[in-house]
Amino acid sequence: MENNFIAYEYKEIVTDSDKASFLLDGYENFGWELDQNVNHENVLATGHGKVVIRLKRNRKIVNKMELTRLQRNFEAHLKEIEELERSKTSGAVVTALTIGMIGTVFMAGSVFAIVAPQPIIWLSTLLAIPAFIGWILPYFVYRKKVAKQTEKMNLLIEQKYDEIYEIFEKGNKLLY
Repeated sequence: MENNFIAYEYKEIVTDSDKASFLLDGYENFGWELDQNVNHENVLATGHGKVVIRLKRNRKIVNKMELTRLQRNFEAHLKEIEELERSKTSGAVVTALTIGMIGTVFMAGSVFAIVAPQPIIWLSTLLAIPAFIGWILPYFVYRKKVAKQTEKMNLLIEQKYDEIYEIFEKGNKLLY
């Protein structure tokens, strides 16, 4: 009688639902497969656009050390892509908020000029102009900076995806 015992290691991934298919395809290149023993649904919705992916892999898989190294490299690239995605808007937000705050300071000066014991209407009007500009301008600055940064970051993100596909290819060759 033949012993067909296989010991598995397990992995659970919580991710955005739009990335689930990519991650499933990716982890398969490192020997992981969907765990068929869990609720008959391998990708479970958690709400807020998140899903849970449950995977398993033979603990005695050939080339496990190298596959694990490639998998960690893949995961590091995914984190870099997330950082690049966040950097599309982070600089624009800071710039827009700074301009808005400067506009608010001018508006405060305008208000103080008008409510002074001796109201200075000309100073209030003079300070109100940059205040309103400081409140309107952030929207346009934000949009322009995001568009410019998105264009720049998309090139870097595409390079990262190319590197990830090379890692997938290496992992797949080790499996077969």
